[in-house]
Amino acid sequence: MDVLKIATAGSVDDGKSTLIGRLLYDTKSLTTDKIEAIEKSSKQKGYDYLDFSLATDGLVAEREQGITIDVAHIYFSTAKKSYIIADTPGHVEYTRNMVTGASTSQVSIILIDARKGVIEQTYRHFFINNLLRVKEVIVAINKMDLVDYSEDVFNKIKADFEALNAKSTFKEQNVSYIPLSAINGGNVVDKSENMSWYEGQTVLEHLEGLHSHDVYEAGKARFPVQTVIRPKTEEYHDFRGYAGKLYGNSIKVGDAVTVLPSLTESKVSKIHFFDKQFDEATAGSSITIELENDINVTRGDMIVKSDELPKIEKDITTTVCWMDSKKLVPGTKYLVQHNTNRVLAKVESIKNTIATDYSGTTPATQLAINEIGEVSIKLSKPLYFDPYNENKSNGAFILIDTATNTTAGVGFIR
Repeated sequence: MDVLKIATAGSVDDGKSTLIGRLLYDTKSLTTDKIEAIEKSSKQKGYDYLDFSLATDGLVAEREQGITIDVAHIYFSTAKKSYIIADTPGHVEYTRNMVTGASTSQVSIILIDARKGVIEQTYRHFFINNLLRVKEVIVAINKMDLVDYSEDVFNKIKADFEALNAKSTFKEQNVSYIPLSAINGGNVVDKSENMSWYEGQTVLEHLEGLHSHDVYEAGKARFPVQTVIRPKTEEYHDFRGYAGKLYGNSIKVGDAVTVLPSLTESKVSKIHFFDKQFDEATAGSSITIELENDINVTRGDMIVKSDELPKIEKDITTTVCWMDSKKLVPGTKYLVQHNTNRVLAKVESIKNTIATDYSGTTPATQLAINEIGEVSIKLSKPLYFDPYNENKSNGAFILIDTATNTTAGVGFIR
C-alpha cells in the first residue's frame, strides 16, 4: 500500500487541526474513546459542534490557547492508501517547525480562511513549499460557511493565490484549489451540498487519486550505506551485504556501480528485501545490496551508478533555515549530517537573508532563529552531493552543534 506524507500549513484559527480531525472522523479512523473525549470536551466548552482540533493538539498549551505549537504526526489509512500528516504551526516564530514538517512530505495542504483571504502568512507557507520543492499543493479555502458559501469569494482568493503562484520558481509544482467547511465536513471527505457550484474533488478524493509519479521527483540513484551486514553463520558464512534506503531512482542486478568516496568500482550481484531477492529495486526501497567483488565499503559511504556520479566537493553554497536560539555567525564549526555521512564543517560566510514573502534578499552577516539565508560552508573532507533542486534526498543536510549535539539548522545545497 502506498504511504503518502502530508504537511499542513495555515495561520492561527484557519482550521488545520479541525480539518485533520474531520478527516480522521469521517474516515472512521478515530477510536471510540477519542470520539467520546472530543464530545465531552466540546460540551464542556459550550460548543454546539464537535471540536475536532482535540484529535491532534496534544500539548496542554495547545488545547488551552487553541493554537498549534509543535509538529504533530497523525496516522490513518483508507482502503487505498496509508497517510502520515504533519500538523505544523503557522506562527512566524515557528518557521523552523514548518520546515521540519514539510521536509519529508510529498503533499502540502495550505489552509486559507475564506474571510481573510491571502495574507502574509500565506506567502510564507507557500515560500517554504517552494523551497522544499513539495510537488503537490492543495490550497484549502476553509470556513466557506462563514461567507455564505460564496463562489465569488472562492474565485477571488483563487485569483490572488494564482498571482502568488506566478512568483514561484518551482514550475513543476501542481496547485489545486478546494473550497471547504472543515467544521461541518463540507468537501473534506464528502461533497458539500451548500457548494453545488464546485465541481471538483473533495480533499480525500484528491489525495486518494494521487500516484507516486505525481508526488515523487525522479533523480539519479543514490544509496547511502547505513550498515554492513555480516551474519557469519553457517548458512551465510561469507555473506557481505550493504543495507540502506535507495533514493532518486531504481537500481538493478548487473548495474555497474561506484562506491564513494573511494571511487572503487563494482557491479550489483544481488538485491535483497528481507528474505526475498529481486532483480530491481525502486526508489524508496529499504534493501541490502551485494556486490560482485569484495571491496571496502562502510557506513557513510554511498553507492551510485558509475555513469551517474554526483558532485564531490569540500566547499558548498547552501540555503539554511536556522533553528537555534544561538545565532549562526561566520567562523563557527558544526557537524554536517548528510545522509549517513557526518563531516566537520566551518561556516565561511553568510551572504544574505531571504524574505519568505518573495520580496527578495537582504545583506546579512548572521542568521537568527527562524531566519533563512544563503550560507557558504567549508568541509573537512569532500561531500558527495547533488544540488537540492536535482535530487532532494542527496541535496539536504542538517547542522549539528558540536557542543550540545542539538540540530541547529537544516540546509539545502545549491
